[in-house]
Order: sequence, then structure tokens, then C-alpha cells
Amino acid sequence: MDGFYLAFGEGLSEEANRMAQALAGLLLKAPPEGLWEAVPAYGTLYLEYDARRLSRKRLLGLVSRLATTLAGGGEEGRMVEIPVRYDGEDLLEVAGRTGLPLEEVKRLHQVPLYRVYALGFTPGFPFLAPVEPALRLPRRPHPRPRVPAHAVAMAGPQTGIYPLPSPGGWHLLGTALVAVYDPHREEPFLLRPGDRVRFREAEGSTPPEPNPLALLPEEPRIPALRVEEPGLLDLVVDEGRFLAGHLGLARSGPLDPYSASLANRLVGNPPGAPLLEVAYRGPVLTALRDLVAAVAGYGLTALLEGEEIPPGQSFFWPRGKTLSFRPKGRGVRVYLAVAGALEGRSFMGSVSPDLRGRIGRPLEAGDVLGLGEERAVRPGLAFRQRPLPEAFRLRLLPGPQFSWEAFRALVSASFQVVRADRMGVELLGPEVPGGEGLSEATPLGGIQVPPSGRPLVLLVDKGSLGGYAKPARVHPGDLWLFGQVWPGVELTFTCELHRERQHIAPILAWEG
Repeated sequence: MDGFYLAFGEGLSEEANRMAQALAGLLLKAPPEGLWEAVPAYGTLYLEYDARRLSRKRLLGLVSRLATTLAGGGEEGRMVEIPVRYDGEDLLEVAGRTGLPLEEVKRLHQVPLYRVYALGFTPGFPFLAPVEPALRLPRRPHPRPRVPAHAVAMAGPQTGIYPLPSPGGWHLLGTALVAVYDPHREEPFLLRPGDRVRFREAEGSTPPEPNPLALLPEEPRIPALRVEEPGLLDLVVDEGRFLAGHLGLARSGPLDPYSASLANRLVGNPPGAPLLEVAYRGPVLTALRDLVAAVAGYGLTALLEGEEIPPGQSFFWPRGKTLSFRPKGRGVRVYLAVAGALEGRSFMGSVSPDLRGRIGRPLEAGDVLGLGEERAVRPGLAFRQRPLPEAFRLRLLPGPQFSWEAFRALVSASFQVVRADRMGVELLGPEVPGGEGLSEATPLGGIQVPPSGRPLVLLVDKGSLGGYAKPARVHPGDLWLFGQVWPGVELTFTCELHRERQHIAPILAWEG
């Protein structure tokens, strides 16, 4: 995995945004093999790719050729009117801080014909600009832990709509009376990058929050497993959802791709075949047919009718027998693969859930999992699983907002994990110089540092866009280890600047 940014301008530039969106559209229409993401933001286009299949030189050459075909930055988007009930929690505070009457705040928010500069943060969240200068206020000093779905909010020159409940630091002005995102609709996204939006004051009821979209078939074609008891977080995942970051969807997929690939390999499945990710505390599962299965990972051991199954080895799982898990050793995740792979419904190219986007859900008691296909495989294949290191030492590469000060702070001492989930790993240690700016795409493994100075390593369920500084990123070869860390563990970073000097300036100014 590798990635870089193309910068077409600075600040809030419609011309730069047109070019970024137009090039993203052309790349996504006919993506070259190995392209993982093409995510436009205000004036940048982030391209992430598999360097084994697509070289940086070839990708830059393709972008250059596509740019010559564009006239005026691409096609104009649609016009969309969105009714708003101005009842936001911060409306009176905004009026007081700007010195404007309440009605003038509402009127000024409706004056511009906003441009959708990007979708991101959560699926379908539109970054709209420009807000009238008289209304502009910086983000709140501390984000709210929960902003309600459909909230219309504002920060600096930006305004937007929260499609789903989520944390947020923008000022709440009102409630959108139409849903900008619903995965159950034929077209889940009301807005697309490049569209124009006008707000109109109205009265009416708040749209309901969308229910999670089911990805597990209600009646599997080949029933294989029944969930007797769920674990803490059991998810059916494949390799992940690619080329969907421009819509705000998470990559998802396995948090420890090394262990997931090993489990699939043990039962003869392709590397990205659907399997079960088990975290912290495992489920209790009963086989509904004879199966060949394998477990790989760390921190949990599998028990077949109470007998321990070693990791890294395929085994015969007879019909009617129960598999459970218990904690053992260091680590927090294992992967259970069955020959023929697990069955799942695909949403935008993947069966992996996007929990923030209400796509899929964890396993529940009574769920029946099916096989994708019947496959005759002999049990007993074994591969030695690489040991989990005694000390977590992670290699660092420069990020898009690289600074020597931030890099030195990251490698100067150890950090303690205070939170670890599929979105990211929050660290406590020396204060790291950070900051904020206009939102842009977030790279997998990027280390995001807000003004508080507390770094967060971004993982597979991260938001696709963010406005905090990213002075460094974790070496792709070490990312799998973040799937096995837990709160309280210590880790250290090591410098990899000597590896590729060009990474010190990973944002490329466009001169084509």
C-alpha cells in the first residue's frame, strides 16, 4: 500500500476542487488495476494504490494524460434544494458571537448557492462552502460526543449535514428535513461531489434514522454455522471496500490482514474471502454440517467441544459440534475461516460492514451463517504463525503535514494505548505538535494529531476525510500489529526517513 496527494490549489478554491473532482471521476470510471482509492477534497486529490500492481510513475502518467482531456475542470453537478428547520442547539450562541439577529443568521445561512466540495467523515456527509463571512466561527473547542442525525452545522467557511449520529465539533444550526444518506435507498447518497445546494427554511418532521442494512442472508443457500452466543464484536469481513472513499464509506475489512489471510490460506480460500473476525471475547458456534475450518490470530484460543485447537492449523469440525473461544496470551483478535468461505451480500463491492454507516452489523444469537460454496478440502494443513513481538515497535514514514518537530516527538519516547477499536488507536504520551485546516482525505495508517497534541493512528474504519494535521504515517508493513494492541499496552515508534527521502513531501503540486 502506498499513496500520495495531488494539490491543485490552496484554500477554498472552486477551480482547484473542480480539477480534483474531475480527475477522480475519470479514474473511478475506469480504475487501473491496483488503484485502491481516489478521494477528492477541497483542493487535493488523494490516490492510494497497491505498489505491487501499480507503480507511482505509471499512476502519475495516467493522471497527466487524463488531465489533458479536461476542459474547464469537468462537468457541473446538479442543483439540490434542502429544507431546514432552524432549531439548532447553537443557533442563539452563533447569533450572540457574530452580533447578528437570529433571523439574520438564518437568512445569511440560506443566501449562498453552496458547492459540495467533498463527501466524507461519515458516509454521505457533504462538505459545503462558502459560508457568508459574517457567519464564520471556528470549530467548537471540544467536540460533542454525539451530534444527532440530520443536524445542519457550520464551522469556518464550511457548512454540512450530519447523516447519522456521530461526534462533531461544528456549530448546530438546524435539522435537515430530508435524509442525505440512507443505505436502503436505490441511490443511498442524495448529494455527490460537485453538486450545488441551497438551503430553504421550512417546517416538518425529522426524517427517521436508517436502520442497519443487512449483509447476512436471512436464509443462507448452504447453512453452515449457528450462533449460540455472540462475542463482544464478531464481524464477517472480506478484504474490504475499495474505491468508495469519495462517498465517505469506510474501507473496513480485517483489522489484522496478516492473520485473516493466513486463516483463509489454511482452508484453501482466496486471501480476501469472507471469514469471521473475533475480538476480545469470542462467540459460541455450532456446525450445521461437516466443515473444515482454521483459526489464526492472537489473544484467543479456539475450543472444539472443550478441546483446544492450535492456531495456524486447519481442522475437521463435525456437524453438531460446538466451537468456543477463551482468552490466552497476548493480542485481541483471531480469524475463523471455513473452506468455501462465508456467504454475504455485497454493498458497493464488499460484504464487510461499515458500522458507522449502518451497513451490516455484528453477529447476534440465532444468526445462521452460510457457505459461499461447497469445497472439498482435507484438514491438517499447518503454517507457522509469526510470533507477536514482545515489544510493539512501529516504523514511521512522513505524513502529508510532515514536520521535524512532530516526528521527533513521536520517536522521542513510548506511548500508551488509551483506546483501540476499528476506527483507530488513541495514544497518550509526549505532546505532539498538531493542528487543523481544511479537510482532506485521510490515509490508512496516518497519525492524526489535533491541537490537543494527542495522536490517533487511523485504521480501517476511519473517516475518509479529516481536518487535523497528519505529520506521520505508520509503515504499511506494521499496520497489522494495530489489530492486536489493547488499552494499556505501550508502543514506540522508530524513524524510517532514510527509506525514501521523497516521502518527506508527499503532497505534489499539480503543474500539468
